Formats: sequence, C-alpha cells, structure tokens
Amino acid sequence: MSEPNTQRTVLVTGGTGALGQAVACRFLEMGALVHATWMHKGEVEKFREVAEPHAERLFLHQADVTSEAEVQTLIQEIADLSGGVDVLANIVGGFVFAPVEETDSGTWNRMMATNATSAFLCSRAVVSHMRERRWGRIANVASGPALGRGGANMSAYAASKAAVLNLTYSLSEELMGDGITVNAIVPSMIDTPANREAMPNADTSTWLCPQQIADVVVFLASEAAGIVTGTAVKLATAGRS
Repeated sequence: MSEPNTQRTVLVTGGTGALGQAVACRFLEMGALVHATWMHKGEVEKFREVAEPHAERLFLHQADVTSEAEVQTLIQEIADLSGGVDVLANIVGGFVFAPVEETDSGTWNRMMATNATSAFLCSRAVVSHMRERRWGRIANVASGPALGRGGANMSAYAASKAAVLNLTYSLSEELMGDGITVNAIVPSMIDTPANREAMPNADTSTWLCPQQIADVVVFLASEAAGIVTGTAVKLATAGRS
C-alpha cells in the first residue's frame, strides 16, 4: 500500500461499522479498491456519504461472513469485479459482558461465530488467490483478554478472541513462505457511538479513535510491513486532550 502505483484489492468485513468504516476509508484514501460487507442497512447510506469522494472504488456487499456459503459467494463476486483479494481486514466482531452462569450456549456460539469463525472462513477463502500472486496481507482483531489471562464476566468473548489470536499465529506460520503476512491488532477501548451509549459516564479521553487503529491496519498491509508476521500489535490507550 505504500507504493502509489500499486492498486490493491481490499476486503473489509464489517465495513459499515465504526471501526470498519475507518479502515475502509483509509484504504480508499490510499487508492485501493475496497470491498466492504454489511449486515445493517441503516449503516449503508451513512457510509456511502462518508466515502463519496472515492465512490468509484467502493463496493458494498450484504453478506453474513459467519456463513460458509455466503463467504464463498462474496469472494466469487469480488473475483468477478476486481480479481482476487490482496488484503483482508477481518474487522467484523461482537462483544458480550456477562457472568458465566448467565452466558447461555447461544451466546457462546454467537461469539465464536462472529469473532472466530468469520475470520477463519474469510481467511481460508482468500488464501488461494494470495498464494497465486505470492503476495497477501491478513489483519485480524484480537483483544486484551485474549492476549492476557482472560477477563471476568467475558468468558465467551475472551475465548473467541483467543481463538482469533491463535488462528493468526497458526496462519502466519503456514503462509510465511508464500509472501503472505498474518497479524492481529489488540486494541484497548475504542471510541465508537455504541461504546459511548453503553458507557455514558466513562472517561473517553483515553479511548482509541477508530482512525488511529485504521492507520495501524494500513501499515500492516503495506510493502514496508512485509517482514512483519505472526504478531499481536498491542495498541495503547491514547491520551487525547
């Protein structure tokens, strides 16, 4: 991405959410062709407005990336429109905070599907194209509890993100010889409308802006980061004024 004449094709899952939008827009600013998935129609028009200066390079796909069939269809659509995927940013995810006795199997399965299965299915689907080109970048989103020793009242969430982290490490080893890097970012609290609504009395001065995280994802997708793989990039809280 650091070479202005190299137009890459980027897939951002969860591309219409707060973090997904920031990542997608940053890649658009860099000149990439960006494909973004969405599930909530209310987010689509707002995203189109934000990305309007780059509308000719933005493609939006309604897709459930926890579904194997829908992921296969998505990747075929991208191949037909833009060739294969060069950069995969697995941004889609979910969070739940609850004591273990209040966490039912449906919640557990939803966390695993949304956070871990989605990253697995999308990564598996794009690898063949990346291997053909001997170039590829995969960026996943882990979490502090996954990197550390878990967290109280978040067993399902922490376990699913730990799966993402181990997927990252495993794929990085498997794909290292193919010119494909696989890394994870580990953000602290992200400043999103949803988080502000959920925690109205919180001190947001140390929360990370989605745009700050997007800059890290773009770097990991760059030529300059070609020697960086199998890492969990811990993002510190930002002391903003």
